[in-house]
Amino acid sequence: MKRTIPTYELYGEESGERPDFWLHCETIPSRSRLHHWEIGLHRHESFFQILYIAKGSGDAIFGETPQSISPPAVITIPPAVSHGFRFSPDIDGFVFTVLASHLPVAPGSRSRLGTWLATACLTPLGGSEDGHYVAATLERLAQEWEARRSHRTGLLDAYLTTVLGLTARLAEPSRASEPAQESENERRMERFDALLRQHYLTHRPAAFYARELGLSPTHLNRVVRAMAGQSVHEVIAGRLLDAARRELVFTRASIQEISFRLGFSDAAYFSRFFVRHVGLTPRAWRIAERQKLGA
Repeated sequence: MKRTIPTYELYGEESGERPDFWLHCETIPSRSRLHHWEIGLHRHESFFQILYIAKGSGDAIFGETPQSISPPAVITIPPAVSHGFRFSPDIDGFVFTVLASHLPVAPGSRSRLGTWLATACLTPLGGSEDGHYVAATLERLAQEWEARRSHRTGLLDAYLTTVLGLTARLAEPSRASEPAQESENERRMERFDALLRQHYLTHRPAAFYARELGLSPTHLNRVVRAMAGQSVHEVIAGRLLDAARRELVFTRASIQEISFRLGFSDAAYFSRFFVRHVGLTPRAWRIAERQKLGA
């Protein structure tokens, strides 16, 4: 008989009550000791998880396949992937649960990072400089989440982006045989993404990004489509939509306030943009998503 894998949201959180709900942190022992150090197979539909194993041992189970845990290590688990754990009583570290729409790249996108984010992965940190930096950044991420000081959200976002990028690099096989054109396109995509993060709220056209990258608009569109599976216009719109979705679900701001925050000239223009891409008005989408999260 096929076993049913339970699907969970985030344990014990009041979804939608705080703007920083996109990230949750707790120590691994705080939950695993309640279950005799064993977490049964389950999955999360809307959340991406990062486990930092600082000490102890155990097994990570993805589907039905166990992988031995030797610290220090990072485990990344994308949405909808069945997973479970068996830990030793001396296990220590943190588990970070992130709203998947808040990740810097969508899992499964045609970028290198998106491909990595779509697969459950256990990455030893070893003794490399990058490994030490990932461990230190995760420790700081946990401290910042707990302290709740000023400028917290921006710092949490920066730490998370750093951890994901460096862990993906550590998990990669040797890139010595990588085709030169693919490597160059990846660098262009990374530069485009950095520019987009800086300027997307100002609604710059595709020609602006092409000029900044020293490419023609046609060439940039070809690169972006090859790496992300979308046009430049679709990627720009997607970044605005991701920001809009976070604002709608995890803040109490009015539609007009959100439209101004996102650089739209008025709420009606924002609503038309949202309906064109999502199929619902911002208000209707907000109500439906908050009901899903139990807000």
